Amino acid sequence: MSDGPLEPSHGLSRRRFLAATALRGLGTAIALPSFASLRATETPADPPTRMAFVYVPNGVHVDRWQSSGSGRDYQLGATLEPLADLRDHFQVISGLAHRNGTAGPDGAGDHARATATILTGMRPRKTSGSDIRAGISVDQLAAQRIGRQTRFPSLELSCDAVRKSGSCDSGYACAYSYNMSWRSESQPATPEANPRLVFERLFGSGTGAERARSIAARRDGQQSVLDFVAEEARSLGGRLDAADRRKLDEYLTGIRELEAQLARFDRLPKPQVPDIDLPDGPPPSYGEHMRLMADMLVLAFQTDSTRIATLMFAHDGSDRTFPEIGVGDGHHSISHHQGDREKLDKIARIDRFYAEQFAYLLRRLHESREADGGTLLDRSMIVYTSGLSDGNRHRHDDLPVILAGRAGNRLAAGRHLVLGGERPMSDLFVTMLDLAGAPVDQFGDSTGRLDDVRA
Repeated sequence: MSDGPLEPSHGLSRRRFLAATALRGLGTAIALPSFASLRATETPADPPTRMAFVYVPNGVHVDRWQSSGSGRDYQLGATLEPLADLRDHFQVISGLAHRNGTAGPDGAGDHARATATILTGMRPRKTSGSDIRAGISVDQLAAQRIGRQTRFPSLELSCDAVRKSGSCDSGYACAYSYNMSWRSESQPATPEANPRLVFERLFGSGTGAERARSIAARRDGQQSVLDFVAEEARSLGGRLDAADRRKLDEYLTGIRELEAQLARFDRLPKPQVPDIDLPDGPPPSYGEHMRLMADMLVLAFQTDSTRIATLMFAHDGSDRTFPEIGVGDGHHSISHHQGDREKLDKIARIDRFYAEQFAYLLRRLHESREADGGTLLDRSMIVYTSGLSDGNRHRHDDLPVILAGRAGNRLAAGRHLVLGGERPMSDLFVTMLDLAGAPVDQFGDSTGRLDDVRA
């Protein structure tokens, strides 16, 4: 998660935080979703547009992924069936590519290049040393332009352990494989893999020492973060109408349930605050880990703590197994299937499993309503993609891409967009930056704007 002010920054309403003066030293602050009851006492503003990027590794089973037909009259690919009830809220895009992910003069290392190029569009320097170089990523460019409007400029999440040094893929530094977000061409934005630490960052306030004491007090006393703001919550509830009181109650109940879920998984030592090395020991279930991280992303958007996020389900080249769905083979290993039917079937099951987690994220965003009645999904742009299409041949063309959300009715949805030829994925990013309020003329290897995605 990018560093940012932990107290309300300029331009943010003081009403958005439940942090009583007497409790400030305990390091707790709970940002709130917007409430229609309070809009009359606040300066009206257009609802913000959020953007997020969700990454899956090692390409896909292309035949099972690909949708047939085009426009609104199309059929979702078999592995995307978990998204069927949400099809009016996204568009499948075919024909986007990252040419800078291909071998070119650099030879082997397609997995490292896949991750390094996916949000930068730039060819990474082939090195396993400290002289890494890629390019600023689209999320971090947006964070530089509009990130000061929120508590955190951006949020970087992963469901993988993070490696910061060494060589991971045919002479490429591990920094390329484990980071999709780059603050500059030489500085990756390291993602957080521990959901407990994400929760503490989102709901912490004050200095590192104050937040550490808050964590200790809540753990030692078996308390909830809500216990420290209960009186303020009751006071706020008295100023809300019935509908917003229900919304507040549902929101706070969701936080309490999330804390309970974290507690079940929390076998880690007490986190040191604020700058730490990530501890080992993620939740025992990979699916639960991904959904916890999706919950964190939704909370961050719901409370307007940030408007920009990345979520890496796994790094490219990951050889993770999937006992939850009966796949005991490593993902990377079977991605080199050479046409073997059994391996292809297992890849399809993995693809569907990932699609189920993405569907969970979209449903959570769709269920969260803003003060004017719109949903978070309506106001978002969520890209779901992989840096490879066919993992067997390390193809970087016709990448699997879903663009979900409408960006405030400015994006089309409910269709399959088939692009002619091979368009740089960076063209999509230029258009997304426009819609996010951070316009640029050129990004990565872009050749123009991909206005085909607009409504």
